Amino acid sequence: MTLAAVAASAPASAGEGVFGWISGDWYLTLGATGMVAPSFEGSKKYMLSAVPIISLGKAGNDTRFSSRNDNISLALIDDGEVRAGVAGKILFGRDAEDELDGLHDVRWGGEVGAFFEFYPTDWMRARVEVRQGIRAHSGVVGDVAVDAFYDVTPEVRISGGPRVSFATEDYFDTYYGVNAQEAIDSGLNAYNPGGGFKSAGVGGAVTWKATDNITASLFGEYSRLMGPAADSSIVRERGSRDQLTIGVSTSYRFDWSM
Repeated sequence: MTLAAVAASAPASAGEGVFGWISGDWYLTLGATGMVAPSFEGSKKYMLSAVPIISLGKAGNDTRFSSRNDNISLALIDDGEVRAGVAGKILFGRDAEDELDGLHDVRWGGEVGAFFEFYPTDWMRARVEVRQGIRAHSGVVGDVAVDAFYDVTPEVRISGGPRVSFATEDYFDTYYGVNAQEAIDSGLNAYNPGGGFKSAGVGGAVTWKATDNITASLFGEYSRLMGPAADSSIVRERGSRDQLTIGVSTSYRFDWSM
């Protein structure tokens, strides 16, 4: 399954008004990512997928660091040291097939919420996202990531750091729960999860700014499922707690003024 990531990042100034805010410098980034990742969260089987990159935003203060883990975001506060605003994520459905045969399908949907990020040093960024599920699930999901970054040359940057995720009971019930009927149909043990930590891990990337408009990167992410996710019969009996993603991406940025 592929995932389309659409991101917008633009600081809004009080009293500007809608049309005043629209005018100014904008950018559109288009590209693609190829990666090898688990076929679904918790799976022990891997698949190769291609993911489009679509990023639209209004140019404001220069963003010192961004990560492929950052979800859709619109900065309402941006002073260069602290950024905060609204955030969202697109969720695609999960079909009940292969090792999930007998379970319910998960509908497509999304998550909306807020993000907050700051720079404790000139070479480190911390970011927190908290999002409420819509349609796909009705739970709350949170992600915390800390990344250190270093420019090896003006064109090449290396970065990486720890990641932690948590979620409420409704999220885990959608993706990791197995009710009595599903247990009969799938052969898995019934499982009724609570809320708690979802995973902990580490990620890193090497990013190459080939030109002012072209960027390419090589990245890797490892996470270890925890708590209700790790205890699920889906993971214990047919999946794996260890989740690894590796991939490459390239993108081109278009700039214009309105």
